[in-house]
Amino acid sequence: MTLSPNGTGEQDVLVVGAGFSGLYALHRLRGQGLSVTLLEAGDGVGGTWYWNRYPGARCDSESYYYSYSFDEELQNEWEWSERYPQQPEIMAYLNHVADRFDLRRDIRLGTRVVSAEFDDGPARWHVTTDAGERLTCRFLVTAVGCLSTANVPAIPGLDTFAGEWFHTGRWPHEGVDFAGRRVGIVGTGSTGIQAVPVIAEQAAHLTVFQRTANYSIPARNGPESVESRQAIKDDYAEIRRIQRESTNGHPFLISERSALEPSEDERRAIYEAAWERGGLRFRASFADLLSDRAANDTASDFIRTKIREIVRDPEVAERLTPRDHGFATKRPPIDTDYFEAYNRENVTLVDVRETPIEEVTPTGLRTSAAEYPLDRIVFATGFDAMTGPLLGIDIRGTGGRTLRDKWADGPRTYLGLGIAGFPNLFTITGPGSPSVLCNMPTAIEQHVDWIADCIADLDARGLARMEATEDAETAWVAHNNEAAGKTLLPQASSSWYLGANVPGKPRVFMPYAGGFAAYTRICDEVAAEEYRGFVRTR
Repeated sequence: MTLSPNGTGEQDVLVVGAGFSGLYALHRLRGQGLSVTLLEAGDGVGGTWYWNRYPGARCDSESYYYSYSFDEELQNEWEWSERYPQQPEIMAYLNHVADRFDLRRDIRLGTRVVSAEFDDGPARWHVTTDAGERLTCRFLVTAVGCLSTANVPAIPGLDTFAGEWFHTGRWPHEGVDFAGRRVGIVGTGSTGIQAVPVIAEQAAHLTVFQRTANYSIPARNGPESVESRQAIKDDYAEIRRIQRESTNGHPFLISERSALEPSEDERRAIYEAAWERGGLRFRASFADLLSDRAANDTASDFIRTKIREIVRDPEVAERLTPRDHGFATKRPPIDTDYFEAYNRENVTLVDVRETPIEEVTPTGLRTSAAEYPLDRIVFATGFDAMTGPLLGIDIRGTGGRTLRDKWADGPRTYLGLGIAGFPNLFTITGPGSPSVLCNMPTAIEQHVDWIADCIADLDARGLARMEATEDAETAWVAHNNEAAGKTLLPQASSSWYLGANVPGKPRVFMPYAGGFAAYTRICDEVAAEEYRGFVRTR
């Protein structure tokens, strides 16, 4: 049966979230003849790009491959204007997709899912919305994103602030006027690095409160020429093949050469060329940047030198120089004039490791050393990543056990797709999958296709229920930890990959670090072996 977006009744599938994941899941599953409804909390499609509208919001993957590959006509008809698309252009693209494939008729906007409970008898999920509606489905697919639960720090006195404060992940749609204002921005991760130069151009004064100094590579953004766009379209088949066979879902492969092999001059020339080209490909310069500390040091030292060359004040440059982690062991940002912004007279850097933030006052923000008068505060403090969006829903599996209880010591999944004790629940880019270590649309399409094929196989065999086994889940968690342990990634103790940015969150390395291509092969093998590690019943 088909349920209209404004109706109630039983569905084959309910999808939660209308970003890249949810839109493709709706299209793919509906194409199999299934009745599908997509529930979205926001008033528009777009997912993370609907909420993240802060100044400078831009993708850090290049536009031509931060896009869907499932439809050749779609990828050939869409024209990207820049190398790195801004938030409005990504939103335009996703709205185009929603219209082109007539997805809106099965999307319910302004509908937040607050709970989901599995009914063992009929093997059905009962989903409740914030309006009190109760919907029923055979399969529940979460497309809630990895970075969608805003992390607002609990700073004493925030409720007393006389000015306005904002979180970059919940930016006002009407925008914010910083002209003539004293602005403070808390956080210098990927978001802060994008926002600082833009806000600095607008504000009377910008004070940046930095906890952790970060590496960043110049984006070298610019307009896409007609010729370059056509060349990409002519080569799309090969581009997509490389994405699927790569470590991180990007259309370039990592060098097979160790950073320790070339001479110092040759190595520096390689880094200089990558720096001038800009973008995430810098980390593909050598094979062992994320597996060997000495190799990583060569890249880290190169970027530290660049920071000192760009920032004119030696003391500020020193504060901006990362020392507590290696390059790309945390999410590697790219930027447009981030370090250059600290050469402006209206920008001040405050190191809050040295002088911690103590409270927000009615007129500003006070550290252990001084009070900074502010009219606006911007929190670029990231998200309760990967688990937060799922735990924000009261999800209850067999026997009424909550997901929050199961994950009390950290997330446990099988392949990042299924969870033992939670039958007929599929998580797109869940913990234990490559997800945030990948170009997201590449990871999303692989997950959605696997889920769709799985449901088709269940229906073809007359099976009603599918659940990951505890043994398979335990083995996958162990494999996930082993894969991470072969890299330097878990050694970045302040990384949100570990949940370190959220007080009280278990310190567990959450994404799968074994590489996208290797992960895809494992998923394909599981499916080929009649979904090894899952119990499927009538």
